[in-house]
Amino acid sequence: MTHQELTYFKDLILKKRVEMLKDLGHIEQQSMNTTTSESSGGSSYSDHMPDLGSDAMEREKAFMFASRDGAYVTHLDKALERIVEGTFGICRACGGEISKERLEAVPNATMCVVCKSEEDRKKRKV
Repeated sequence: MTHQELTYFKDLILKKRVEMLKDLGHIEQQSMNTTTSESSGGSSYSDHMPDLGSDAMEREKAFMFASRDGAYVTHLDKALERIVEGTFGICRACGGEISKERLEAVPNATMCVVCKSEEDRKKRKV
């Protein structure tokens, strides 16, 4: 991969990383910092029990999204490390080149389409 291509992918990864961190901040600000009393209208007890369940479910969903986004940021960080190491864009299974199209769609990809498809097929059999 050329220096220009690596720079392009580094910029793409950094941009996606900033977006994810912004989303994580938004999730934290909107959902995780909202207390039960705030979400139930200021009272520590709700007159309507399903509302409490809905609030808890919304917080759980926000936590799940935050966890997923946090894992994605970690994968992006590892992709940045691979750029520095000189292994970015090289399939960890076959050692071949990962297509530019795949890397644009999934910049943290560690496997080419063929190897990833084979891995997914094997996982489905188990």
